[in-house]
Amino acid sequence: MDMKRVFQRPPLADCVPELIATARGERKASLVIRGGTLVNVVSGELLPGMSIAVQGSRIAYVGRDVSHTIGEDTVIIEAEGRYMAPGLLDGHCHIESTQLTVTEFAKAVLPLGVTGGFFDPHEISNVLGLKGLRLMLDEARTTPLAAYMQVASCVPSTGPELETTGASFGPAEVAEALSWGPDMIGLGEVMNFPGVVYGDDVMIGEIQATLRAGKVADGHFTWASDDWRLPVYAAAGITGDHECVTPEDVAERIRLGMYAKMRQGSAWHDVAETIRASTEMGLDTRRMMLVTDDRSAESLLHEGQMDFVVRHAIAQGVKPVTAFQMATLNTAERFGVARDIGSIIPGAIADIILLDGRLAEVNVTATIAAGQLVAEYGQMVADWDGFVYPAEVMDTVHLGRELSAADFRIAAPVQEGNVPVRVIRVTENHVDTKEVRMTVPVRHGEVASDPAQDLCKIAVFERHHASGSHAVALVTGVGFTEPAAIAMTVAHDSHNLLVIGNDDELMTQAAKQAVALRGGVVVVSASGETRFPLPIAGLMSPAPFAEVAAQSEGISRALQQAGCMLNNALMTLSLLALVVIPEIRLSDQGLVVIGADGIRKVSLFVEEDATEA
Repeated sequence: MDMKRVFQRPPLADCVPELIATARGERKASLVIRGGTLVNVVSGELLPGMSIAVQGSRIAYVGRDVSHTIGEDTVIIEAEGRYMAPGLLDGHCHIESTQLTVTEFAKAVLPLGVTGGFFDPHEISNVLGLKGLRLMLDEARTTPLAAYMQVASCVPSTGPELETTGASFGPAEVAEALSWGPDMIGLGEVMNFPGVVYGDDVMIGEIQATLRAGKVADGHFTWASDDWRLPVYAAAGITGDHECVTPEDVAERIRLGMYAKMRQGSAWHDVAETIRASTEMGLDTRRMMLVTDDRSAESLLHEGQMDFVVRHAIAQGVKPVTAFQMATLNTAERFGVARDIGSIIPGAIADIILLDGRLAEVNVTATIAAGQLVAEYGQMVADWDGFVYPAEVMDTVHLGRELSAADFRIAAPVQEGNVPVRVIRVTENHVDTKEVRMTVPVRHGEVASDPAQDLCKIAVFERHHASGSHAVALVTGVGFTEPAAIAMTVAHDSHNLLVIGNDDELMTQAAKQAVALRGGVVVVSASGETRFPLPIAGLMSPAPFAEVAAQSEGISRALQQAGCMLNNALMTLSLLALVVIPEIRLSDQGLVVIGADGIRKVSLFVEEDATEA
């Protein structure tokens, strides 16, 4: 799709003559920002009384006096003592997790001072393959964002014996996607870390294709930080990792030459702990990055995006300038684009934010992207043509049959009595789950969900190929206090139909409604039915940001009314099918455990022998 770019970001080489002429004063600047305090993330200084001259999309001059660059047509923004900082960059983000299109995501985050990011669209890739990735890239190119895309490394995250996805990537697909342009920046998080460590041909081939293209590879390593296999993983050329939950995780990655990404998503709160690698261990921060990973639309509305993460890091004791480095320069350097973004220096693209009040408050009042004022005082002031998704992208939910309550029944190995089972336990504010063993009653040959034990059923139905594949297991920690169910086509990363509930009939009703919506989230309880349509690949809504945030909040309220009080419950529950994160998950193929020895399928019922003890 060839769409005209309104917000141009031409290569520096093409801009050199105009930049030099402007810096000398022979050619007048298109934009001047005058009289602010420069947040110099390169030197770590705050420099008052500075000004910035811009020519087109790039910075021509930075200094105390830029009067020689001002002409009759120069647009002047009086900073009036405000801070001038580089636009914030998200070093690891899945746009699909906001349930927004790229366009609406841009309109949500630009007023918050976020001018770019490094986006891993492995959600849409698992549904639509290279077509989905290309659509996200094409849409991103129409926005003011410095939007760099990564090609998903794990489509699927493991293999067809453990989960079913809508597409499959290998070295050839990686090489093709990385040829689409310089904004295809590298390989997305390599979640199949056992495959890398033990020499899986596909995973190694994808990394090799990335390195041969001169790009970088991102990681996802969830074994312990002192595990001897982390250096093996690093030896593959993986140089960044966001699965850091302790200061030791950060330290070990930095010591191996990796960039440690400290995450503050909607449901994953890791910054307070991981930032201690700086505040308490005293490690050099230049290889530390702040990222969001996954933030919902309602989190963007009420808390913010990278502005929120920077503010949070500062509250943990990080110097403000250092926190800004972690969200600008460090990020740009990690991906090899620091010549273009991440700092306010001559030649760089003019992605600049103005901030009022104390720097620690991160109070963004204006955003300049690619040399144009795009947002002011929390509102967009720039617009661009919308992006239209093709019809086939709106038709991706194919079960091949109509569901019934029988699909949620769990046949037990005994007719009556009690049986020991494995149960998934949700961990609030963390991506990991725990495997717990419980004894559950059996009646008429079936295991029942048990509200008294906070025990729900969880089911995953393959929705890409109408294969009929599905599995049912048990989960605790959801918190339902009345008959209730939630069904969703957002189920990382295979994004099959995920259903959780304590009543088979309500689970059936919720699942049918999610299918009828052509994808989305549905909560059914005694209080009624709440719907959140997500027709784009079953992941995203074409609606405006405010409407999507309101619908997301509606799901949160419905879950809370039913007793589920988990922080950002929708996001937490949506990861219960992600079979590469410890300790135990459910896919359409069955229960999967992730341990020190790798990833394997297990039975719901615990065998009474030494191997299962």
